[in-house]
Amino acid sequence: MSRTRSIRITVLAAGIQLVKKMTTSSATSSDVLFETVGNKGVITLNRPKALNAVTLPMIKEITSHLQAWKSTAAFVLMRSSSEKAFCAGGDVVDVMQKVTRGENDWSDFFRLEYAMNHLIGTYPIPQVALIHGITMGGGVGLSIHGKYRVATEKTIFAMPETLIGMIPDVGATYFLPRLKGNLGRFLAFTGHRLIGYDVLRAGIATHFCDSEKIKDLQNDLLALKDATGLEKLLESYTESSARKSTEQESILNSNIEALFCEDSVEGVISTLESDGSKWALEQRDTIRKMSPTALKLSARLFNEGKNLSLKEALILEFDVLQKAVPDGDCREGIRARLIDKDNKPKWNPSRLEDVEDSYIDSFFVKAERPLEIH
Repeated sequence: MSRTRSIRITVLAAGIQLVKKMTTSSATSSDVLFETVGNKGVITLNRPKALNAVTLPMIKEITSHLQAWKSTAAFVLMRSSSEKAFCAGGDVVDVMQKVTRGENDWSDFFRLEYAMNHLIGTYPIPQVALIHGITMGGGVGLSIHGKYRVATEKTIFAMPETLIGMIPDVGATYFLPRLKGNLGRFLAFTGHRLIGYDVLRAGIATHFCDSEKIKDLQNDLLALKDATGLEKLLESYTESSARKSTEQESILNSNIEALFCEDSVEGVISTLESDGSKWALEQRDTIRKMSPTALKLSARLFNEGKNLSLKEALILEFDVLQKAVPDGDCREGIRARLIDKDNKPKWNPSRLEDVEDSYIDSFFVKAERPLEIH
């Protein structure tokens, strides 16, 4: 594995707002575009220079249109205007600035974001997300809870939150434990980037399409009369694209299931050291760069998430973030990785063995204003 890089983390916020029934529409901002094509709703993320980093106004508009379309559209297509990214970033820096200024509404950012995640996860009609390019953090939240996710050979998937002292969120507590072979624990602890066909192999994408055919796929999707032909169409593109993509060397061929079988971070590190292979020791070194507190929080969330619904997982993540953002390592991680960019965070505590269980317990307290999802 290559050395860990500073990664832009996606944090989205979503507002629940109904809009009037429409046949065509346009966003108040060109950062996200909306249109109705026949009986299909189309959302196009349109901030290519920012790798489609999502802002609060964009999320409010996305949620508004999703609410309107759920009773009028056959399905929703979510795509990007960028060749580089589906959705790679959001503004955790702004959240931390609010915390620093003592503004009490900082948590509303997550409150609205998670409401959107749940809306997508319980959406009554299919959503097809074309996750072409970088898809990280909140970009994952926009896509993974929907029915269909189509990857290409240029898809880059990651949940790298522990690198900045945060927890994998946007429902990661729900979906990571459900990946096979301890892959979810590996992704949570290391922030590893899955690329191309591995995103489909992992079960994160449901289908695959060569990037050179992605425009053809979009045209074919919008030509459908209704949602009944979706599955067959997506499978046909997957089958025609799989021939050369399966030749890609796969990270999933590594011994992830055995090496990441322990429930605790310390147990995983011990297993990696006992294995002693080059790859195992590289993973150990990567884990040691992460916030010890964030790692232990992630381990507990992962273990509890196995038995939670998406709604319960989002509520638990919201509760944990009430302390993790203002009082945990998040402030220092954002400073070191995203603001000063010295990449030298001073974690507190700095060692896993110094993070006491009682300290981790203190994060798992019900929020004063609990997250309510309907």
